[in-house]
Amino acid sequence: MQKTIRHEGHLSGRGLFFGQEAHVVFQPAAPDTGIVFVRTDLERPVRIPVCPESIVSRPRRSALGCGDVVVETSEHFLAAAAALGLDNLIVEIDAAEMPGFDGSSEEYFKTLQKCEAAEQNKPRRELIIREPVCLQDGDRSIYALPDAGGGLHLTFDMDYTQHTGIGRQTYSCSLTESHFAQHLAPARTFLLEAEARQMQAAGFGTHLSPRQILVISSDGPIRNSYRFPDECVRHKIVDLIGDLMLAGMPIVGRIVAYKSGHTLNQQLVKTLVEQDKKHRGLDRAGKPVLDIRRIQKILPHRYPFLLVDKVIEVEEDRRITAIKNVTINEHFFQGHFPGAPVMPGVLIVEAMAQVCGLLFAQTLEHTGKIAVLLTMDQVKIRKSVVPGDQLILTAEADKVRSRAAKCNCTARVGEEIVAEAQLKFMLVDDEVR
Repeated sequence: MQKTIRHEGHLSGRGLFFGQEAHVVFQPAAPDTGIVFVRTDLERPVRIPVCPESIVSRPRRSALGCGDVVVETSEHFLAAAAALGLDNLIVEIDAAEMPGFDGSSEEYFKTLQKCEAAEQNKPRRELIIREPVCLQDGDRSIYALPDAGGGLHLTFDMDYTQHTGIGRQTYSCSLTESHFAQHLAPARTFLLEAEARQMQAAGFGTHLSPRQILVISSDGPIRNSYRFPDECVRHKIVDLIGDLMLAGMPIVGRIVAYKSGHTLNQQLVKTLVEQDKKHRGLDRAGKPVLDIRRIQKILPHRYPFLLVDKVIEVEEDRRITAIKNVTINEHFFQGHFPGAPVMPGVLIVEAMAQVCGLLFAQTLEHTGKIAVLLTMDQVKIRKSVVPGDQLILTAEADKVRSRAAKCNCTARVGEEIVAEAQLKFMLVDDEVR
């Protein structure tokens, strides 16, 4: 199920790059909100959702924007939110950059942990890696691979063999709250000594000293010490976890990176989101692929018995969500009932059955077959559906065989369930129906 926080949280600090003081307020958010930044220092607050469309290109950090308004250096906070499994959160900030603290994710993690995660009443939607993806940029590369074990598994190979202060470091882990807290959250961002001098000469991080951020010379940290022998690669894993949250939903699979950075990580996120849209039956703009014309090519039903207007979400052959717009012009309102029109419950069940047929058609095995309804179990009509309502019809496959199938179905108006049923079908050849 989706999660938000139970209590409000507060943090204050200066940004790593620009040094401006920022106050951040974490607030609970409703299901399906996602993580949303709100710039409160402007005349009109600006909302910036965490999603690929909000990504703004920046060197050495991840930034999100809406028009000219941005929130810089979001990755350390997003990594903490990912480790705690948070899906919905409002993040109010009164400056253009998130606080940097000591360059780690620890302050964010501890604060969000104190806010307490709260489970919500809607299932979490995950981005499951189904096909291998490989992106390269010179000698840098990043791979996304399917993994049957569930969860997010990460490997980072960081190659600084030409710099004796760091060398080559490799780290692998599965993302869990406990592992993040103990092994990743304290790992700090780092800079080579030459990079630090260049950045400060350019006006970035001028408020920082080597005691406040990890600066590494050929002999190791300057006026500082490592928290882990391989602290640098652990922080690269933290950055990667934060960048993967830019997908707007948790990613399930295995990520293997070699010398990758924010830019390549973000390119991978955009590629995976496009891949996910394809699997869910959406085009590149996120619009439904199954409009009424394509529905009519799959279902044999026609007026006045075609009760699905469009499909808005498909997760391969496992789950489907569709829309039926109920208008006063429906033929059945002429007699059910004059003066008090109510959609017959049996037609709501029929609409759910038609959505099941569209779900079965997503696999090649069932192409050319139609679903014939056999039994209806646990049918409940909970609320009347009237003209002007929009039915949101969802079917989840329970068991699908070569000749039979079972689905769990619900019909909603807004957030309220108006009907539910467990439907069983026989799958028969189209020619013999």
